[in-house]
Amino acid sequence: MARSTESGLPIRPVYGPENLAGWDPADRLGTPGSFPFTRGIHPTMYTGRPWTMRQYAGFGTAAESNARYRQLIEHGGHGLSVAFDLPTQMGHDSDAPLASGEVGKVGVAVDSVEDMRELFAGIPLGEVSTSMTINAPAAVLLLLYQLVAEEQGVPGDRLTGTVQNDVLKEYIARGTYIFPPKPSLRLTADIFAYCRTELPRWNTISVSGYHMAEAGASPAQEVAFTLADAVEYVRTAVAAGMAVDDFAPRISFFFVARTTLLEEVAKFRAARRIWARIMRDEFGAHDPKSQMLRFHTQTAGVQLTAQQPEVNLARVTVQALAAVLGGTQSLHTNSFDEALALPSDKAARLALRTQQVLAYETDVPATVDPFAGSYVVESLTDELEFAALELMDEVEGRGGAVAAIEQGFQKAEIERNAYRVAQETERGERVVVGVNRFRLDEEEHYEPLRVDPAIETRQRERLARLRAERDGTAVAAALDVLRDAARDPSRNVLPPMKEALRARATVGEVCGALRDVWGSHTPAEAL
Repeated sequence: MARSTESGLPIRPVYGPENLAGWDPADRLGTPGSFPFTRGIHPTMYTGRPWTMRQYAGFGTAAESNARYRQLIEHGGHGLSVAFDLPTQMGHDSDAPLASGEVGKVGVAVDSVEDMRELFAGIPLGEVSTSMTINAPAAVLLLLYQLVAEEQGVPGDRLTGTVQNDVLKEYIARGTYIFPPKPSLRLTADIFAYCRTELPRWNTISVSGYHMAEAGASPAQEVAFTLADAVEYVRTAVAAGMAVDDFAPRISFFFVARTTLLEEVAKFRAARRIWARIMRDEFGAHDPKSQMLRFHTQTAGVQLTAQQPEVNLARVTVQALAAVLGGTQSLHTNSFDEALALPSDKAARLALRTQQVLAYETDVPATVDPFAGSYVVESLTDELEFAALELMDEVEGRGGAVAAIEQGFQKAEIERNAYRVAQETERGERVVVGVNRFRLDEEEHYEPLRVDPAIETRQRERLARLRAERDGTAVAAALDVLRDAARDPSRNVLPPMKEALRARATVGEVCGALRDVWGSHTPAEAL
């Protein structure tokens, strides 16, 4: 039976010179570190130093998450990736009625500067790189981080890291939006402008295909819809009066790495080439850093299984290898037990060790872009580029990313692909080891890590003390200033937002003040 890629492209049993007839390496490849960056964004890639090894962590209280971060650093992690709980992602405090039952469940609860201070206690913020997976309230969490850094005596120009800040994909694949699309885009542009002067080394957005892939997007859809969203962000910033080369170098991306190694390597290479040409040809970016597609990768959680969870160690290793061979700048490897619950300490350590084996025990980092010139990978790279560009043209034909979102286009395409994959798995055409082939009659017992339900009570008590001790009049006045700024499209909302947070306003209060002006994009309105 003929095989096809995850994107539905035919994959041949044998590739040869005829598959690259007329192929021009100077045009399609260039050299590493130069346009169109197919071979990687740095001339030396990992031959000088490995990629940044991140571990995505955060659960329960700030104190518990802080202990996990310290442990990861002690085990050799290069950077931290913060997971926030669902109420924080939605801009609600832990004592809000909607937060009930969700506090600390899928990440750490951060309600105020006091939580952020505890989250990074004893961690020198001028020496670590921190990635925060937060979108609709991204500005709020970024400013809390900056305030804690200032308390440590670390100026903004020494802070390095990334805030995800990619709200468009929330309307497509996740649903943790707060405001309607237009004010959300304004907030993104405000973050770009603020960071240019206050946090010049900070990556202001991580445009994410990962969550679309987890929802069922194919590699071609992942690239197309991610880059289409990125185009919308660039257009918004340019329309706000910013020069493209002033903000584009701080745009980063976030992709998944699946077990289909060859297609994944081709996907990363194609994405770099497409983005370089868009930035040069459509937006007139002259700075090579504006043309570079810099990205973080996380191994595919959706491919992990609750059945025979130890097999996930093998899956994650292959996924991580695909990311490295594809030229990622940083990598998070999922723990083998994440299909069951929050990762245990041992599982998180093994996930990090997987990256360390690839970096220090294999010869993969010894040379740049090992697959360059491969008949199969170069063919797949070209085919994926063409498929992604066709989808991007469809988005443009519908009026751009926001208009296509409002029409439900991306969401419907992803759901259609997810249904196809589910059918293939059910019919046995797509093998999932331990699920539809090579099953065990009886699974071994596994005791998952569980979040203490008392965390919610303690977090509510913490908030009550904060509100009792702070200057409530000063908080109310600061929130009024923030509302005034939100009403004026010519003003950047981040400076007054920072002052409100400094006065110990909570995440929910700050987001509530913006809701008062901008309104909400509620689930009832979801597309």
